[in-house]
Amino acid sequence: MTEHDQLTFCNPVIRFPEITPPRQSQPEPGLDAELIPGTDRGEHSYRGTGRLEGRRALITGADSGIGAAVAIAFAREGADIALNYLPEENEDAEHVAGVIESAGRRAVLLPADLADADACRRVVSEAASELGGLDALVNNAGKQVSVPRLEDLSDEEWTTTFDVNITAIFRITQAALEHLGPGSTIVNTTSVQAYEPSPHLVHYASTKAAINAFSKGMAQQLAPRGIRVNAVAPGPIWTPLQVSAGQPQDALPEFGKSTPLGRAGQPTELAPAFVFLTSPESSYVLGETLNVNGGMPTP
Repeated sequence: MTEHDQLTFCNPVIRFPEITPPRQSQPEPGLDAELIPGTDRGEHSYRGTGRLEGRRALITGADSGIGAAVAIAFAREGADIALNYLPEENEDAEHVAGVIESAGRRAVLLPADLADADACRRVVSEAASELGGLDALVNNAGKQVSVPRLEDLSDEEWTTTFDVNITAIFRITQAALEHLGPGSTIVNTTSVQAYEPSPHLVHYASTKAAINAFSKGMAQQLAPRGIRVNAVAPGPIWTPLQVSAGQPQDALPEFGKSTPLGRAGQPTELAPAFVFLTSPESSYVLGETLNVNGGMPTP
């Protein structure tokens, strides 16, 4: 690599391309396979160093976007992965499983809708059974639907968003504690929306603020048991969530350009934060929300 190439690689403004997505839509939950432009989930860019060797991780929402990038990074770092996702997302999930297996790690596919209480507990039980235990949990699955006016936000949309985004985290974490011992970790995906809620995402933003509080409270509760809990707060990251009703279509071409870096983030740019918070390198980090948002100021 030449000196110019090294500088380019290190420059966060141009390391990943600025994108101008065309107006597009997909039915919920959306597929990476149909996203224009495609995302960088780390298939070709993430290089592991063995920081999670032997770990057994359950990752929810692991078929696409941030969850897929985290799953790929964890595998490259030496972990076996149980991937949860909606059954409609099987095409993306099988692609990620193939990348994990090509890294020499095990991939367990666990399709289930986490809005269902029994599904949450079943996914944890099956993950622990298939992996021979569980010592890392990433609660990443999320639902985001843009609704400009509160009068148009249905009770069903409000309730389902809370069921998927925060109630499922409670249920999965509760079930996982049966399997998590000292040295285990939990990392929850929150959002910059917890601090700077968009007017059309008040229900989604409310769940993300709740995840922050849940993470900090659980970090204190579980610290004496040697289980660390933290969170990662992404900014505008280009994923299928944005085109499956997550953003107004007219806003897509400018998505992420208001950040100080001037561009949207790629899912693989989130992965190192999750790796750090899961690895022993962060042994003294608990109750932290690590912001990965392109420079957007947060508390």
